[in-house]
Amino acid sequence: MKLTILKNELNEAIQNVSKAISSRTTIPILTGIKMDVTFQGVTLTASDTDISIQSFIPVEDDRQTIAQVERPGSVVLPAKFFVEIIKKLPSQNIEIEVKEQFQTFLRAGATDIQMVGLDPEEYPVLPNIEENQVVTVNGDLLKTMIKQTTFAISSNETTPILTGVLWNLQDSELKFVATDRHRLASRLADIQVDSSLRFQNIVISGKTLNELSKIIPDQNTMVDIVVAENQVLFKIDRVLFYSRILDGTYPDTSKIIPTNYKTELVLDTKKLTEAIDRAYLLSREEKTNIVRLQTKEDGTIEISSSSSELGRVQEQLEVKQFNGEPLRIAFNSKYMLDVLKVVECEHIFIGFTGAMSPIIIKPTERVNSLHLILPYRTTN
Repeated sequence: MKLTILKNELNEAIQNVSKAISSRTTIPILTGIKMDVTFQGVTLTASDTDISIQSFIPVEDDRQTIAQVERPGSVVLPAKFFVEIIKKLPSQNIEIEVKEQFQTFLRAGATDIQMVGLDPEEYPVLPNIEENQVVTVNGDLLKTMIKQTTFAISSNETTPILTGVLWNLQDSELKFVATDRHRLASRLADIQVDSSLRFQNIVISGKTLNELSKIIPDQNTMVDIVVAENQVLFKIDRVLFYSRILDGTYPDTSKIIPTNYKTELVLDTKKLTEAIDRAYLLSREEKTNIVRLQTKEDGTIEISSSSSELGRVQEQLEVKQFNGEPLRIAFNSKYMLDVLKVVECEHIFIGFTGAMSPIIIKPTERVNSLHLILPYRTTN
């Protein structure tokens, strides 16, 4: 195998596929990146068995020649070194040559590097997915939906299904749900698909979705999503991103979401975020994150937190709208801040059904997202 390739194109493809490399793998070949070279282009593949990412670099595109292939072939190169060295090579053109026993030589300017390659025949074959169910989603929308739900996944591996985000598609409406049993995030989106297309109980690891989000470009790229029996394939430009679907049945969360509220507040999102952030600083020192919210007779609310060693934070906030009974409640301020940072609206609705019932947080401008956090029981 021998070729010359543009450094920036190779580097971008390597950065994309390297997101699938795991340091915890017990399969030695998976610590490498597989490189397949044909006269059509270069395909890079990386996998940790849960996710696999493949990136294709054509020999030329509309603007320029990207690669010149002298001899096609394949090799697996050690990812840790390969990823770092390509970034640091001095020349814009890199010559790569693989000789006997997969000894690989990189040349860039006056730099010569020799790497020990591995046999590509030992590399696992990527899953073959039938493209019966294909959903096309705007990349910016997909990134927003991931951002607004993945923070609520569980980090506890003893319940693997809760480390993922539940995907349901019905009547052209795509819904994401994530919960760690203390909070819940859900996001809806109407998408342009055949209304007969549907799937349920597709659960994808939250960590995987965050890695996917980093690969999706910012400029309104469309993402094709192919759902198969135990795999989902995301097609983004020249990148294929395969993810395993988590085993198990996601719990039914619909029954815990109240529809009527005893107390309803509409608040300025930015001012509420800043007030809770200040109170969080003190509650964090106590390692409790407990912040209290209390409605006042003058129509304002009071946000407060205290520390036995440091003191107390207390702040009054104007309320845009207040309906229902007076309220005093305690909650995890970090959970509330996680929600407030992703809602993306000027005013926020918060609904309460009692001091020990779930708190519901929704944007006022749109009805496409809903967040729930459970309150704390406190002695005073």
